[in-house]
Amino acid sequence: MSVEQSPILEKNSYDPGWFHSRDVSEIVDYLKVDLAGLSSEDLERRRELFGENTLPQARGRSWIERLAAQFHNVLIYVLVAAAALTTWLGHFVDAGVIAGVVVINAIIGFLQEGKAEKSLESIRNLMSEDAVVIRDGKRASIPATELVVGDIVVLQPGDKVPADLRLLSCRGLQIQEAALTGESVPADKSVNAVATDAALGDRTCMAYSSTIVARGQGKGAVSAVGTMTEIGRVKGLLQSVQSLETPLTRQLAQFGRTLTLVILALAAATLLFGVVFHGSSLVDMFLAAVGLAVAAIPEGLPAIVTITLAIGVERMAKRNAIIRRLPAVETLGAVSCICSDKTGTFTRNEMMVQSIATSAHLFTVTGSGYAPEGALLLDGAPVEPDHRPLLHQLAVAGTLCNDAEISLRDGARFIEGDPMEGAMLVAAEKAGLDHVEQRCEHRRLDEIPFDSEHRFMATLNLDEDEKSIVYVKGAPERLLEMSARQISYLGEEPLDLAYWEDRMAAMAARGERVLALAVRDNAPGLRSLSFDDVETDLSLLGLFGFIDPPRPEAIEAVARCQKASIDVKMITGDHVETAKAIGAQLGLDRPAAALSGSQLDHVSDDVLRETVEDVDIYARTSPEGKLRIVRALQANNRVVAMTGDGVNDAPALKQADVGVSMGLRGTEAAKEAGEMVLADDNFASIAAAVEEGRTVYDNLIKSIQFILPTNGGEAMIIVAAVLFGITLPITPVQILWVNMITAVTLALALAFEAPESNVMDRPPRDPDAPILSGSLYWRIAFVSLIIVTGVFLLFIHQIDIGMPVATARTMAVNTLVLFEVFYLFNVRRNRLTHYTDHFGAASRPAWIAVAIVMAAQIAYTHTPVLNTLFGSTPIGLADWGLCVLVASSVFILVEIEKAVRHRRQG
Repeated sequence: MSVEQSPILEKNSYDPGWFHSRDVSEIVDYLKVDLAGLSSEDLERRRELFGENTLPQARGRSWIERLAAQFHNVLIYVLVAAAALTTWLGHFVDAGVIAGVVVINAIIGFLQEGKAEKSLESIRNLMSEDAVVIRDGKRASIPATELVVGDIVVLQPGDKVPADLRLLSCRGLQIQEAALTGESVPADKSVNAVATDAALGDRTCMAYSSTIVARGQGKGAVSAVGTMTEIGRVKGLLQSVQSLETPLTRQLAQFGRTLTLVILALAAATLLFGVVFHGSSLVDMFLAAVGLAVAAIPEGLPAIVTITLAIGVERMAKRNAIIRRLPAVETLGAVSCICSDKTGTFTRNEMMVQSIATSAHLFTVTGSGYAPEGALLLDGAPVEPDHRPLLHQLAVAGTLCNDAEISLRDGARFIEGDPMEGAMLVAAEKAGLDHVEQRCEHRRLDEIPFDSEHRFMATLNLDEDEKSIVYVKGAPERLLEMSARQISYLGEEPLDLAYWEDRMAAMAARGERVLALAVRDNAPGLRSLSFDDVETDLSLLGLFGFIDPPRPEAIEAVARCQKASIDVKMITGDHVETAKAIGAQLGLDRPAAALSGSQLDHVSDDVLRETVEDVDIYARTSPEGKLRIVRALQANNRVVAMTGDGVNDAPALKQADVGVSMGLRGTEAAKEAGEMVLADDNFASIAAAVEEGRTVYDNLIKSIQFILPTNGGEAMIIVAAVLFGITLPITPVQILWVNMITAVTLALALAFEAPESNVMDRPPRDPDAPILSGSLYWRIAFVSLIIVTGVFLLFIHQIDIGMPVATARTMAVNTLVLFEVFYLFNVRRNRLTHYTDHFGAASRPAWIAVAIVMAAQIAYTHTPVLNTLFGSTPIGLADWGLCVLVASSVFILVEIEKAVRHRRQG
């Protein structure tokens, strides 16, 4: 494209998306720049066209809007109505308790809101603060916000790239792009154009905003600023992603609507029945209907939900999963698919040498990461490196043609420098070499640093006899071009090109990154290095194969997830073969059916919905690709957990039902976009969090199974009294007493229950299944019938034998509370019917809750103050025994019902 045709003056037609596929000369013409930089006259015109190099922040909801939204919930409406009714009845303390529950829930939700706004703000802060530019032929440091398209930017090690750049020149330039591409090692850069459809991680002639210069120098022309950059594009994706409701919030909303309708209908029917059939006064029946509503409304349920989730948060924190948003705790229990990054999550993020190839053999290196423990194997048997001169010579070369260092911090080993160079030092240790000693004995005289254009590094060292020797390390294809010979046990021999290509192919098929080493020892008197000294006439020593090995605990965690019917999918910025090899080691179901980012880009959304279920590995994936994968899974009614650490992961993290960001190496943008942060960046912690999530949901259901039947029993007592036209066995104020002491004690004890033994042996629950299932409706009716029958018959019996109403009501209240105590042990285990498990193995919180409730009931029965407030009266020991006998029936009957139901279900 000629300068005259350049659309640089038209922002709407300007597209930096093809810069990587054009030569430097064409880019310079297109942008109308040269290496002397822009002139002052050009700056303002370009700034007017493209704006400042900033990411504007979208307006979020005000704090008032966020606070008001917390009250927009049907169940909250029911609680507000309950508070109003109890206030109207004159029970101000109880009304205050209910109102307090509403306010506490609103505050917790308010503090957890604002995720999207924080995500955008954190990305905005990723923009570099300063930039070194060349303008009017002079170098200057300016705020990065003042950069314009066409500016010439100078890059040095440690710099944060201030905008998207098309590289014009570079020497040994490597840029850490993990935040954008997910690539675990710094990317080598050059000025050469690449294919138009090259993936983001393969655009070696580009430098992208917010990435870090690892080594080398370079100059580049600004191709995009602000929202036009790749970071800006990710921000646009984030804005397009709507925050999702969790399965729990959907279910609670549906539950609240259903419960509201049932309570109102039942109260209205009771009022009409009493007035029409018994001729009761409208005022009396209205008070009875109010009492029924108070009995039926689960005042403590929102508090129980919040506390149960909070307990789950605490448990998960102990297992290295930090929850940022309470509902995510429960959502984890519904997860049916986990999409995970590879590097550092499935793997250790520590490169290691896995194989070493010489002209005669292929050695396997055992061990893990940077630990020096391990051995060298040949055909599965350990070898002595001292007896393998080729192996020894190759290890020496890998130690000397190497700039990495091994350091110790807090007892752990760290690599300072390139991870693959560090892995070579560790491999040398396993071969019995001390790299510090080797470097002292073989002093380095000169070097040619790694250059992405030449794709090799060379060092000039002195051997034991003070003779010069040249070592060269680099891309195997490049070193094969530079080598005329190979080193064998017999000395030097002609290069066997086919042999080395076969070795390289086999190593690449195992997902290994391959480096070659060569030597030139016929360099007498050489004291400095030039490219002419190493371009030809080298002798190939061998190959190193590197891999970031999977964590052993991640392999176990994948197996646990698969047993729990949770699909695991790897979405990585790494190369396809590497991803497939790691996938096979992890035990993913379909490692061979991998899909690359370029293939993904050519698949329609409809086709992807079908394909996504059969593909477990996605490599070289763009931010849009990750987002499409998550959406495709969700379109198939999957509950998706997505892990990530980079800015490129933020849109998919926000879209996922549970976004899981990395705590050790994650960017702030990723952390703010996710609901959960992994403190150890370990996939095994995700599996542990899923187990805790399932346990949390189980405990929530247990709490609901406890609260609703007991509330239902209380309500049915009033209904039965109205139906039969007799005195209420329990007054509304006494029902409030029962609800107050049992909802926050007995029901709360269930939040502490440990996981049931089969929690990870069953498939994920259906996220669309209502909380009020058919079995729960049956349980409500069954337990309510037991409670109302027992309380009603006991009350009538006491009246018939001449007991005062106050005494009969006191025994009725105590029996009702004891019914709930016994029923607590029924609910503790939904899938077990062994009596010993219910009582003998009961958790400490359950027994503490029972003790508190019984102490309260004794006070209720025998304390004059509470006698006056609630109309109770002291009773004798025999009366207490009768209450216990009647109440124990619920435990026996429910256990029989559970056994019959489980036998029918198989």
